Amino acid sequence: MAKKTYHGSCHCGRVKFEADIDLAQGTGKCNCTICWKTRWWGTIIKPADFRLLTGKDELNDYQWGHFIGHNMFCRHCGVRCYNYGHLEQIGGDFVSVNMAALDDLDPAELAEAPIRYSNGRDNDWMHPPAEMRHL
Repeated sequence: MAKKTYHGSCHCGRVKFEADIDLAQGTGKCNCTICWKTRWWGTIIKPADFRLLTGKDELNDYQWGHFIGHNMFCRHCGVRCYNYGHLEQIGGDFVSVNMAALDDLDPAELAEAPIRYSNGRDNDWMHPPAEMRHL
């Protein structure tokens, strides 16, 4: 499969974006506290493959821990659309798109995409946790 352009938005529609994603490259779920509490299911892409179309002034940024990532969410409806940052272990600059924020993603496409699980709760990001069924 090759890259496909998906369109996404927050719940209230003030934030809209496009992302060029190759779902065959995989998606990710993590058990760290923020991913667990928000049920994040993302995919990592390069910044050049992401375009914020509207709503830059409607976004708030949440950071924690080592302040590596900027977790962008709509200040009106609270939906986390994407996050971005820089992490050498995954190739430097990145954008992680929230799969649930994609408006034109066919559920069958998502069901076929590989999932990588990360054990963020134990700061063992490159390995899956012992239990994954709840993610």
